[in-house]
Amino acid sequence: MNVIETQARIHQARESLLAGRPLEGSLLPQLIAKSWHRCQQLGLDVEHRPRLEPLSSREMGEVRDRNEAFIRLCRPELEGMHSEARRTGSVIVLTDAQGLVLDRLGDVAFANRAAEVALRPGVTWGEAHTGTNAIGTALVEGRPVSVEGAAHYFPSNHILSCYAAPIIDPYGRTLGALDLSGPSDAPHTHALGMVRLAVEQIERRLFQQDFADAHVLQVHLDPNMLGSFREGLLAFREGRLIAANRVAMSLFRLSPEDLGQRTADELLGQTIPAHREHHTLVDPRGRELHLRQRSAQRPQRTETRSLSAPIPSSTPMVAPEVLITRAHIQDELSRAAAMLDGGLPVLVQGETGVGKEVFARNLHRHSARGSKPFIAINCAALPENLIEAELFGYEEGAFTGARRKGAPGLLRQADGGTLFLDEIGDMPALLQSRLLRVLQEREVIPLGGGQPQPIDIQLICATHQDLPAMIAAGSFRADLYYRIAQYCCRLPALRDEDDLAPLIQELWSRLHGPGQSTAPLAADITQRLASHHWPGNYRQLQATLRRLYILSSHGHTPRLTDLPPEIGTDTGPEQPADLRRHTDQRMREAVAEAGGNISAAARRLGINRSTLYRRILHAEASGSSKDS
Repeated sequence: MNVIETQARIHQARESLLAGRPLEGSLLPQLIAKSWHRCQQLGLDVEHRPRLEPLSSREMGEVRDRNEAFIRLCRPELEGMHSEARRTGSVIVLTDAQGLVLDRLGDVAFANRAAEVALRPGVTWGEAHTGTNAIGTALVEGRPVSVEGAAHYFPSNHILSCYAAPIIDPYGRTLGALDLSGPSDAPHTHALGMVRLAVEQIERRLFQQDFADAHVLQVHLDPNMLGSFREGLLAFREGRLIAANRVAMSLFRLSPEDLGQRTADELLGQTIPAHREHHTLVDPRGRELHLRQRSAQRPQRTETRSLSAPIPSSTPMVAPEVLITRAHIQDELSRAAAMLDGGLPVLVQGETGVGKEVFARNLHRHSARGSKPFIAINCAALPENLIEAELFGYEEGAFTGARRKGAPGLLRQADGGTLFLDEIGDMPALLQSRLLRVLQEREVIPLGGGQPQPIDIQLICATHQDLPAMIAAGSFRADLYYRIAQYCCRLPALRDEDDLAPLIQELWSRLHGPGQSTAPLAADITQRLASHHWPGNYRQLQATLRRLYILSSHGHTPRLTDLPPEIGTDTGPEQPADLRRHTDQRMREAVAEAGGNISAAARRLGINRSTLYRRILHAEASGSSKDS
């Protein structure tokens, strides 16, 4: 059945709905029919536009604060889909478990149209509020859903074609939904597949940061799928299943009630030798399963652990060592290593994407403690209700869900080595005071009591925030700042490099890996890349080069038209006035996308709130003077 026939049947079903006749199941897709029936039972009047009142700015600020860790966790996927959304005139939407819109990115023009039907932050898109729609229906059904045009329950939403998938945590709980919405009269090929892939990436990241200390099994019927986003993940503690991703849930026909009840032997039908990383077996249902196992990490092991670990990918990453091979960075690295060895903590500053964590890891390796543990903690990615337990550890029974025998905490895992606190400017105020005490006393008191535990660590912190401005605003402790900033180094933005062309060619060459023949990027592409402003710095450049790499690995010679729109439409280096106009426009867009919330817009742009507020006032003042 083609699109025209489908829409005709939906309109026929709507006429039956308006006439009060029973809905014929054959007229509607089953999922849409079920949703329309639910809307009828909820008493939603299809002839009246839904009344959707957005939260006040104060209420929305409180909601965003409560969901800050979740929003940050999902932000890379929103930004990754941004170019596609702009290309198709669409918006990407993130909601909480009730369908309340938390964040939105995408095409500005369509965002304004979407706002007319209240598809914006602060509005709830659950079925009970907005009838059949991809967000609300995906949350009810617990699976990816597409709702196009007239399939929406309320006619006011017929301008939309929406594609959403719920985000499920490793315990089977729904955290929210990710949605791509665009105009109903435009094609959205593979939209639902893109959303599903993005959600799988988010869910995998959730799994990785929560269970680094558990025994994890990667499992699939196809050995080639191990290590991909399609693999099943099972986490065990003391032999019992404590978590599983949705692939594993489906593969083993599990429900959330099975967590804590089932054992590895029950699921697999046999015991897996602890020394064997890869294993193949026939399970109790007669299927050949392929496994890869990762044993629980122990605190005394000298290995890196990051709470925002990168997601494995079939596309190679640009070698991070390139970022610190520049002569000026090497000089700064040597000075910082000397300071670190001398007992001074180091604060690494720089814009988002300049390679602060890469610098910190190399700084650790160049220090006298280079062979000791390096523990990386992303202060912005830790859930606020778990951050104390993660940092300081806890005693048995300290809180509901605490593991037997407690946990040492990441500060004690860093004992003898390096503690790296990334995004230190995003640490909650209460934790700032506790961290200050640890740094002063050099001992940790776990949650739930217990004896203070001495620690010996060297400290590296990093931030893109303006910490002195935050101190002036009262959001960062001055005494903590002077404790962590005894030696500061600032990494330059990518646009400040004297000549980007050789660096771009080097990154492109390394992307292909050793032994692979590498044709240099075409001169016009290299010139365009070298002249771009790169607000996302190395991270944005890396993503762009990976995009071209994927095309070239499929036999396609990259062209200018293959660059993302914000890069491909450049006409050359921006002049200062043009750059100021571009920056001011981007700031205004960010404020509009955040529903007028300056703090949210500043977080989105990666700058301090006071900086954004000052720039907006300056831009308005400049505009007023020109008008007069």
